[in-house]
Amino acid sequence: MGEDGTAAEPVALVRGWLENSPFASHLGIRLESLREGEAELCLPYDDKLATMGDVVHGGAISSLIDAAAAAAAVSAAEGDTLAGGTTVDISVSLLAAARGSDLRARARVMRRGRAISFLEVDVTDGDGSPVAKGLVTYRVFSS
Repeated sequence: MGEDGTAAEPVALVRGWLENSPFASHLGIRLESLREGEAELCLPYDDKLATMGDVVHGGAISSLIDAAAAAAAVSAAEGDTLAGGTTVDISVSLLAAARGSDLRARARVMRRGRAISFLEVDVTDGDGSPVAKGLVTYRVFSS
């Protein structure tokens, strides 16, 4: 809800969630764009995200996929108020090593029901090369 008691816009909800999430803040995940059923998030490279050398840890990439899917699902939610959401299932395929580069996740809703959305997420490195693919099932709680 907004300060005036009206339903908050999806962009404000997603931006507020990312800015106030200790975990997303720790990773440095940023919202780049949000449209109904689509979201683009960025994970800036940081040495603390590396597993060996400059290779970004798969857990950080999976977290980026999860956050991008949540943002896209929330952007397409129906109902007057959003009461939260949760990941029901996530599958991540790591396609190539992400080496010392900012990562970009593009999520889109493939199918949406009343509460459950099925999403596809593509992650690319700074050169636009694919590094991961995610399939996410997300449940939005709204009224």
